[in-house]
Amino acid sequence: MQWRRHITGCAFSLVFVVSYFTNKFVLSVLKFTYPTLFQGWQTFVGAVLLLLFGKLGWVELSRITRSAALPWLPASLLFVGNIYAGSRALSRIDIPFFFTLQNSSHVVSYIILKLVHREKIQWLKFISVCLMLLAAINLPLYDPQFDSSGYLWAVCHLVCVGAYRVFQLYHRPSNLSDLEQQCINYLFSVLLLAAAAHPTGDLMAALEFPSLQSHTFHCGCCASALLGFLLLLVTVKLKSGLSLEHFGIWNFLSKVTAMSLSPFVFSMEVNAPSLMCVVISHVGEALLLYSDRESQL
Repeated sequence: MQWRRHITGCAFSLVFVVSYFTNKFVLSVLKFTYPTLFQGWQTFVGAVLLLLFGKLGWVELSRITRSAALPWLPASLLFVGNIYAGSRALSRIDIPFFFTLQNSSHVVSYIILKLVHREKIQWLKFISVCLMLLAAINLPLYDPQFDSSGYLWAVCHLVCVGAYRVFQLYHRPSNLSDLEQQCINYLFSVLLLAAAAHPTGDLMAALEFPSLQSHTFHCGCCASALLGFLLLLVTVKLKSGLSLEHFGIWNFLSKVTAMSLSPFVFSMEVNAPSLMCVVISHVGEALLLYSDRESQL
């Protein structure tokens, strides 16, 4: 049983890294910066495959009633904000810096838990949140390739991620599984992003995209959609066999792996202060994982 969990964890890490690298390639190298279309394509493929797998009995997917879906729609809206803003930010920010900013979503979760739910936070968790916030605030000052638009979208992304995390924890309908939640997210995203494609100008701009007929572009888009769906399946499989704390460790290791390999795959500039921000942020995340483990003992 233990070796199966390790294999699933390694598979998660592999898919996680390759998925982020593929998205980064399409967004930054090919410069397909039209998130309503790119994310709309990914969620459309994810929705079709998830419904198909459920129909074939390969995954457990029950019929989703309207009464179960409606309370989850605020989370689906946050999910759309998450993927849209995340796509914008990732196209302009290097992967190590993107993860450093994304980590500060825990600050958003902390503030919501403190103000809305009046939850008491242990001091070790408070220190970890402060480290992640400190790193995120200082990173723009030292980023050699600072892009104000990219950082603005990153802030929108981390706010949506932090709020989604709290909503999932406190307002998750008991009759919805993780896959059923994601199915609603996918379907809602397809409808919303499709409706926004023309008003945002993405549809017309994409028709003039230089690599529109390129096989590399087509392969990249197909790979990103399939990898995103595969990452969902592996994530659900890993979560079902592990506690949230152990899943967090695998997620942390996957991010560290992606950050370590990204300079060998993508062109990027890093200096000592910006690297220190990356390190401090992920020390804070490691401390957060440790504090969650301590609270369970």
